[in-house]
Amino acid sequence: MYLNPPPRIKVLEALGAIADRRIKIIDEKSCRVTSSLGDKEYYVYVDLERGVAYSDDNGTKYRSYIGYPIIAFLMLKGYLPYNERIAKGFKGIDWKILNERYKKYSIVERIVKKLANSRGIETKEIDLFVNEIMSILRRLKLKKLENIPIH
Repeated sequence: MYLNPPPRIKVLEALGAIADRRIKIIDEKSCRVTSSLGDKEYYVYVDLERGVAYSDDNGTKYRSYIGYPIIAFLMLKGYLPYNERIAKGFKGIDWKILNERYKKYSIVERIVKKLANSRGIETKEIDLFVNEIMSILRRLKLKKLENIPIH
C-alpha cells in the first residue's frame, strides 16, 4: 500500500516540529520526532531509493498518509524544501490540543495561520509554500512499511 498525500495542515505541523527542535536525526534514513506536547516520540524511517517509509504517528499508521514526522524528516534531509522564516511562525504550537478541541483541520489551520500572521508571516506566503510541498508529496510514491525496518 502506498502512502497518500497528507492533509495540508500536516506541512505546517512539520514546520512547527522543526522550529521547536523536536526532530533528532539518527542516521541517513531515520529519526525520532517528539510530539508537540512532549508526551510521545515517533520513530521515522524513509528510504527514497527503495521507495518505502515507516512512521508510528497516527496519520501514517492508521490513516495511511504521509504524516508530519515524515515530512519534517524529508525537509531536514533536503528532499523537500524548507523555509525557516515560515517555520518560525508555527513555533510553540500545541497541535494535539488544537486538533482535539476543534476536530477539524480547516479550523485549526485558520487559527495557526492567524498566529503566524501575528508573527509577520503572510497567509499568501504560507499557502504558496504549502502548495509547493503538497505538489511534491502528491508525486512522491512511498510504500508504507507496517513494521519498523531493521537496517
